[in-house]
Amino acid sequence: MNCITRKQLAKCKRRIQRRLRKKQWPDQPRPMFAASNIHYELADRTAGLPVGGIGLAHQLAQRTGLVAAIDERLHLLKQHKPYHESDHVQNIAYNIMCGGQCIEDLELLRNDEVYLNALGAERIPDPTTVGDFCRRFTASDVETLMDVFNAVRLKVWKRQPEEFFAEAVIDADGVIAETTGECKEGMDLAYNGKWGYHPLVVSLAHHGVLLFLVNRSGNRPSYEGAAERFDQTLDLCRQAGFRNILFRGDTDFSQTKHLDRWDASGARFIFVIDAMNNLKQTADSLDSAVWRPLRRKPKYTVSTQRRRRPRNVKEQIVVEREYKNIRLCSEDVAEFAYRPTACKKTYRIVVIRKNLSVARGESRLFDDIRYFFYITNDSRKSAAETVFSANQRCNQENLNDQLRNGVRALRMPTDNLVSNWAYMVMSSLAWTLKAWLALLLPAKGRWKARHQAEKSRVLRMEFRTFLNAFMRVPCQIVRQSRRVVYRVLSWNPWRDVFFRMVDAVRLPLRC
Repeated sequence: MNCITRKQLAKCKRRIQRRLRKKQWPDQPRPMFAASNIHYELADRTAGLPVGGIGLAHQLAQRTGLVAAIDERLHLLKQHKPYHESDHVQNIAYNIMCGGQCIEDLELLRNDEVYLNALGAERIPDPTTVGDFCRRFTASDVETLMDVFNAVRLKVWKRQPEEFFAEAVIDADGVIAETTGECKEGMDLAYNGKWGYHPLVVSLAHHGVLLFLVNRSGNRPSYEGAAERFDQTLDLCRQAGFRNILFRGDTDFSQTKHLDRWDASGARFIFVIDAMNNLKQTADSLDSAVWRPLRRKPKYTVSTQRRRRPRNVKEQIVVEREYKNIRLCSEDVAEFAYRPTACKKTYRIVVIRKNLSVARGESRLFDDIRYFFYITNDSRKSAAETVFSANQRCNQENLNDQLRNGVRALRMPTDNLVSNWAYMVMSSLAWTLKAWLALLLPAKGRWKARHQAEKSRVLRMEFRTFLNAFMRVPCQIVRQSRRVVYRVLSWNPWRDVFFRMVDAVRLPLRC
């Protein structure tokens, strides 16, 4: 960021801070929203774009080599009249990054002259053409597209500091993508009674980075195909240079026939395992001296003064209506050795004993004990640390929610399983570009700590918040002889980070 831009941003920040400063207001005679004499006029020569951040996303796609890689490896069109494969992929992703929620929203963008000029496009594909492009995919084509994304991802990862490669924590989970359609090939009835598909999501947990997205029929078990994706992820992370790799999953992902192979490859794993009768019998037979209280960290630290806890309305209703109420009294943790039937090696089983009380209304009925088991080959973590690490896998639900409600990649707009898979992968590129922009933010020098905190916040940011902060940037578009100038017309607290992003993606990645 040059000195002039830095001074302009500082001036904008001072102006808004002056308007928002603490002030003792006198009684006001009229409402704060006082504008009344409002007129609308159509600009003649000045061209404005409400989503000026799309230029940054497009520049990132070009500088990372993503556009060239898609055209080089993905071959779906015999002739390019007028679009290339990369045009279609970018078109779907950019629609979402501009706030579009479905394919039909492309009709607004393709009729926006300023948007077309900002991206240097004569025209963009219409919604019908997008659907036809999705139906051209085969399963191998979708795999090729994911391989292209991961090849470019390696280039982005190589720009990260050394501590980034300390450990790769890989989470896998299934998510139900419900659809109200009746003629979509491959849809089926899921375990929860909903019609739709059952995609598999594999991600890099610490950074919320999506690695693999696989569409499956709605009635398929969540673990189906997960072992193969774990193997692919292992190869990808080894190639990137991660020193340690940890696999995590719930009870459906503890496929014991693969554990010996993963252990031999140097990967570590923590999987929730079903509470089978033999495991519960072993837990019951453990000596009382083996059990240790499990003390969880508080959800947050009180920075000022502890406030009085508000009345628990939910608890009061449960008691008044005499619903069955299960309360957690305490938790204990222990461990023992166990060899699954499909394994030749013995692994650690970490078990949580939850001491519960079952009540109805004001009456306490009885006490209950429930066990939760985790199988792992990690001998460095204590039993409690293993439990906490496994519980962090729940953050995968946040990523699933972002794909469903933020990016809306799980809308399933076409008529068969593979074409919906293709749309899902192409639309998820919007989330991937967000992650790449965050990862490429430099964090060094005098303000390293602050810049690192900003980088982490952008990486963890919800997609809608990211759109409001970095994509919905009002800009004046000025086309010159050899360049397109985006003149930013407003300020918000993320503008300095935005311009550091611009500087970070200005030059091609040469690593």
